[in-house]
Amino acid sequence: MKIEVQLAHNHEAYIIKNMYPLYLHDLSGHYGLKTEHTPNQHGIFEMGDDYKTLQDQYDVQNIWWEKPNVLYAFLIRVDGVPAGFIFVATAPHCSADTDFFVHEFFLMQPFRGVGIAEHAAKEVFQRYRGRWELFTNPSEKNKVGQHFWRKTVSNYTQGNYVELQDQTHDGEKLIFRFSNR
Repeated sequence: MKIEVQLAHNHEAYIIKNMYPLYLHDLSGHYGLKTEHTPNQHGIFEMGDDYKTLQDQYDVQNIWWEKPNVLYAFLIRVDGVPAGFIFVATAPHCSADTDFFVHEFFLMQPFRGVGIAEHAAKEVFQRYRGRWELFTNPSEKNKVGQHFWRKTVSNYTQGNYVELQDQTHDGEKLIFRFSNR
């Protein structure tokens, strides 16, 4: 199995945009019937009813390809097939004491549970040296995601990381912080 994690170029943005609604649908299962995680009146997983089509949602995501060296959109492929994505943000799109923030991380169902996600995360961590931060949902419904990040970050840092539950700009989250300087 060949796993590739590469920065997605503009001409590949549509691949990630095709997967993005699946990612939002997955997230909705972790939050239940909270308004910000249910579809709007048009069936789109976005806040507000201004988003009527997936194209509207796609257009909002263009920022990931408009700010090189600030926002990074990685495409994960397995044996050449698109399998997921990782969005990494830097200042000013993360907290002041963070160099790199895992903004979004998604692997499609058929590729889960065989080590692809951990491999991809570690590969992205290796590309950039500094202080890292990532959030995940602390609820009971997200035990799999919590376990994944604990295992992945612990393995990558040999247990040298901070984990806490706290308020963020996106509500209460389980926060992981580490440095690979």
